[in-house]
Parts: sequence; structure tokens; C-alpha cells
Amino acid sequence: MVDVKIKLSALWVAFFFNSIYGDVLRLYGPGEGAVQITHELMLVSAISMEIPIVMGFLSLVLKDKANRRVNMIIGVFFVCYSLMFLISSFLVAIYEIFLAIALVVFAALIVWYAWKWPKQEH
Repeated sequence: MVDVKIKLSALWVAFFFNSIYGDVLRLYGPGEGAVQITHELMLVSAISMEIPIVMGFLSLVLKDKANRRVNMIIGVFFVCYSLMFLISSFLVAIYEIFLAIALVVFAALIVWYAWKWPKQEH
């Protein structure tokens, strides 16, 4: 059986790559460029992409109790964040909807695995 820490780390990596791929498609794909790219937007984007990177590492090194809590809290945040993205995607393109659904699924799986973390016997 695969350790829950490895599953969580892999899910954070999948979440990150899915997010980055969506950004690449938005930059180089067809579109009207309706969003004004500012330094503030770039900072928010950088922070939102750094969190899954850090969580991929923390999922492997944190103690179980802290790991479970942090993954649940950050996971719930990203479920909400991804749901907002999904709702806003319905006015854009079908690939945006697909990627937003994938983000919701990855984030929800993170919360699920953290919630169902097996009890450790002492």
C-alpha cells in the first residue's frame, strides 16, 4: 500500500502541473486578452503556484498530525479557489472548464486523503 504522504505529495504535484498547463494555454492559446497583466496579478499568481510546490515537499516531511491538518486546511482553500475558477470558466473556453474541473478533483482528493489519514498505533 502506498503511503498517504506520497499520495498527497503526488496530488500536489498534479495540481501544480495542471495549473501551470492552464496558464501556458491561456498565454499562448487563442483569446482576446481580456485580463490586464499587472505586477500585482503576477505576484498573486506566483504565490498561488508556490503553495502547491511547498505542499508537495511538506507532505513528505511533516509529522503525521501536522501533515493531516495542513493538507486539509490548504486543500479546502484550493477546493474553494478552484471552484471559483470553475464558475468563472463557464464564460470562457471548454478547455478552461476541463482544467478547472481537474483542479477541483485534485484539491478534493487532497482533502479526502488527509481526512481519511490512517490512525497510527503507538
